[in-house]
Amino acid sequence: MKITNPDDLGRIIKKKRKDDGLTLEEAAAVCGVSYAFLSALENGKETVRLNKVLQVARCLGIELEAAPRTWGARGDDR
Repeated sequence: MKITNPDDLGRIIKKKRKDDGLTLEEAAAVCGVSYAFLSALENGKETVRLNKVLQVARCLGIELEAAPRTWGARGDDR
C-alpha cells in the first residue's frame, strides 16, 4: 500500500494490530509505547515521533520501504 499521509500509515498499523488479535493496550505494551501514542498514531496524528513510529512498525512486523521518485522533465506532470 502506498503511504501518502499520516492517515494511511495509521490505517496500516491499526489493521496489522487487529489482524494479529491485539488490543490497543496490548500492542502498546508489547511495542514499548504508551496507549495514547499508539492511539494517536493509528488516528493519523501528524506530530508523532518518527523513532517511535518506526519502533511500532518494527515490533508489529511491518516493513517500510522508500521508493525514491525521479523528477520528470520540466512541464512533465508526473
